[in-house]
Amino acid sequence: MSENRKTAEAQKRQEGRLPPGQSLTTRFPVLHYGQVQRMSPANWDFSIWGEVAEPVSWTWQAFRQLPRSRVTLDVHCVTRWSQFDTEWEGVSVRTLIDEGLIQLKPTARYVIQHAEGGYTANLPLEVVMQENFLLATHYNGQPLTPEHGYPLRAVIGAIPGRSDLKTPYFWKGAKWLRALEFSAVDKPGFWERAGYHNDADVWEEQRTVGGW
Repeated sequence: MSENRKTAEAQKRQEGRLPPGQSLTTRFPVLHYGQVQRMSPANWDFSIWGEVAEPVSWTWQAFRQLPRSRVTLDVHCVTRWSQFDTEWEGVSVRTLIDEGLIQLKPTARYVIQHAEGGYTANLPLEVVMQENFLLATHYNGQPLTPEHGYPLRAVIGAIPGRSDLKTPYFWKGAKWLRALEFSAVDKPGFWERAGYHNDADVWEEQRTVGGW
């Protein structure tokens, strides 16, 4: 580790922004299961279904017209790297609900992310409604690359200075996202079924059920 990186990591730890077991990286590592999905906006759509008053679907052109949000996040991967002050732009689920574009049934308690290749990730509705969860199209001012989930991925991270928000590990935001299912019951996702922790709190170091 270079002296500059070591100094920066120590500063983040002192600021209380580096969770236990994590190390600072200045890169954005590419990690996923299976092949990179190559998506064309021409035949892409995004759907909302499940415990909602009415299912909704948007084409890429229509999705780009939805209200936009920007958020700065510290993101923490279960493989022990952390990247700080990353900037994301996209669509907030909370905004969609607040503006009536999605109408939830009272039975909605969880959100299941459905991505290309049958991949899923699960989160409680209360976490998806937080300011640190976003359906992202841009990273640091640029459209997502295919390796990082183009054209749409979910992101979850820590907002600096906001200790009131729950922060799961980065795997809880699925790449190549195609749908959100609002559910009355929890449905463990791909990695949870493989033994990863269902809650995945970065500050509690909830990596796997057995712990490692």
